[in-house]
Amino acid sequence: MKRKNFYQMLKRLKYYAIIWAMISKNSFLIMMSRKLLFGMFLFGKVVRFLLFFAFLFFLVSGSKEIAGYNTQQAIFFYLTFNVIDVIAQFLFREVYRFRPLLVSGDFDLILSKPISALFRVLLGGTDVIDLVTMPPLFFAVWYVGNMLAPTPLHVLYYILLLVNGLFIATAFHIAVLSVGIITLEIDHTIMVYRDLTALGTFPVDIYREPIRSVITYLVPVGIMVTLPAKAFFGLVSPLGVFSSFVFGCLLVLLSLRFWDFAIKKYTSAS
Repeated sequence: MKRKNFYQMLKRLKYYAIIWAMISKNSFLIMMSRKLLFGMFLFGKVVRFLLFFAFLFFLVSGSKEIAGYNTQQAIFFYLTFNVIDVIAQFLFREVYRFRPLLVSGDFDLILSKPISALFRVLLGGTDVIDLVTMPPLFFAVWYVGNMLAPTPLHVLYYILLLVNGLFIATAFHIAVLSVGIITLEIDHTIMVYRDLTALGTFPVDIYREPIRSVITYLVPVGIMVTLPAKAFFGLVSPLGVFSSFVFGCLLVLLSLRFWDFAIKKYTSAS
């Protein structure tokens, strides 16, 4: 029975992978058909990234260090923040389009389909612009990371905590969708999430207590963004990595419970 259940799970995963690939392909074709709009958004993202990178570089260079971290380490914090932020936006772009489905009643059609409604509204529209920006971003992380000379174990911790950061980002987005079903507020909630995660642009060590503890544990931006870079520098113990994973998995489970509660409260707009 266990083997049968395992094969059924693999078959289900393949089913959703095919659906995700088809939906993503459609999203890419739509965006590529609007070449001017695509070019403007891509240019804006690149300029925003470069301007803040320059600001961070000159800020740290002028003060020699920030919260005890040198220029290369501070830049690595910023790059790590962008890796998690860009991947989350690439995967969960459909969350930004959820409110029109609710107010128009089209969410009813999604609920009637033979796929998970959560899968459809969470992963149903990838962003081709973020896909374009990923390769140079990953190269920058590799290049700056090499300059810091980490050990293979610290690189492993970094990768594991990046995955955990994506778990936490997933939990945030599921919670935003759930709040949207209950209150119809999506746009403001997702922007609150973006503002909170932006606090991780710098290491949370720069903030004073109790703000540091709040954005580390209550609003786990520190665990999501700062901790992976710290692990890369060798500042996180194996127990810290394990505890962070437990915390991230717990957040995902709680967000799924919240989603189930919100669905029960859903009343059709149509």
